[in-house]
Amino acid sequence: MRETEVLIIGGGPAGLCAAVSALESGASVTILERNRRLGGQLVKQTHMFFGSKEQYASFRGIDIPAILLEKLEKYGDKLRVETDCTALGIYEDGVVTALFGEERYVKYLPKAIVVATGASEKALAFENNDLPGIYGAGAVQTLMNVYGVKPGNKVLMVGAGNIGLIVSYQLMQAGVEVVAVLDAAPKIGGYCVHASKIRRAGVPILVSHTVTRALGDKTLEGAIVCEMDEKFNVIEGTEKRYDCDVMCISVGLTPLTELLGMAGCEMKYVPELSGIVPARNKAYMTSRDGIFVAGDVSGIEEASAAMVEGYLAGLHCAAYAGYKSENFAQKVEDLEGQLAKLRGGPSGAHILRGIQKNVKED
Repeated sequence: MRETEVLIIGGGPAGLCAAVSALESGASVTILERNRRLGGQLVKQTHMFFGSKEQYASFRGIDIPAILLEKLEKYGDKLRVETDCTALGIYEDGVVTALFGEERYVKYLPKAIVVATGASEKALAFENNDLPGIYGAGAVQTLMNVYGVKPGNKVLMVGAGNIGLIVSYQLMQAGVEVVAVLDAAPKIGGYCVHASKIRRAGVPILVSHTVTRALGDKTLEGAIVCEMDEKFNVIEGTEKRYDCDVMCISVGLTPLTELLGMAGCEMKYVPELSGIVPARNKAYMTSRDGIFVAGDVSGIEEASAAMVEGYLAGLHCAAYAGYKSENFAQKVEDLEGQLAKLRGGPSGAHILRGIQKNVKED
């Protein structure tokens, strides 16, 4: 049994920022990360961030983990980082069980926990959707931006949100032909600045379209694409064939909340937050005392918002563990102001509706 004051599950943008806040408040911190390096989704994001300087605007995602790690390194023995370590369960007595590699189990007894496990990619149902050559957008980013592997030569992108648009452009930069970008919605969900780069290069963006069938025997060779009506029903007679050896599915993310469900936290289905999420209060604490959340596990947003939520959850978690930061109220007010600015547009209004449904006043 290992004791720690604050245990953070997940070493992505939210988890790293939570660690910074908790350490600055005076608590000792342990980070559990299932991958072999910290950074989460940031390690595959080569595009520059929007927002303000507090959220590292104009920095590329791949450069932000090093900035955060530099902040953490100065705390020395107050911080313990465990990579290649998967949290398997949170139990009624507050004990967390983790698996190192594939064979060694360790138990942790923290005073408080921040769950920052992020999200997983949603799948799309269509005929032959299990053919080799069909990837999630995150897998394609990992292949290209982490390992330097070109996934194929001709890609059909399914999904015109920010991730789909950004990955399409990254594929083009790597010399891959993007034959088309599809989206079932009547308009794109991503920023116009990303869509414009793709359109200027001659790639068609087809809204109200979906894939109905993947073609090929042993590997992907093409796809059948159809138009959809306003009720998202396929319109017969609109079939088109696109030849491709890669199909990239970017149809959204689902919060990774299994640990919170196991811990007995109250869970809610909130469509605006992209699925089942933990009920929480304004201090980011769930219905289980001492268990806090930050980032995509409590609702899907951009990485900038996840980082700010991480700072807030780290402050509140450390205070619960007995380490209230100097100027605590001022720091909270400043960070909440940053979040309000990030959520100022139409997509932010959508998120705010979900938060209003989910966040308790106490």
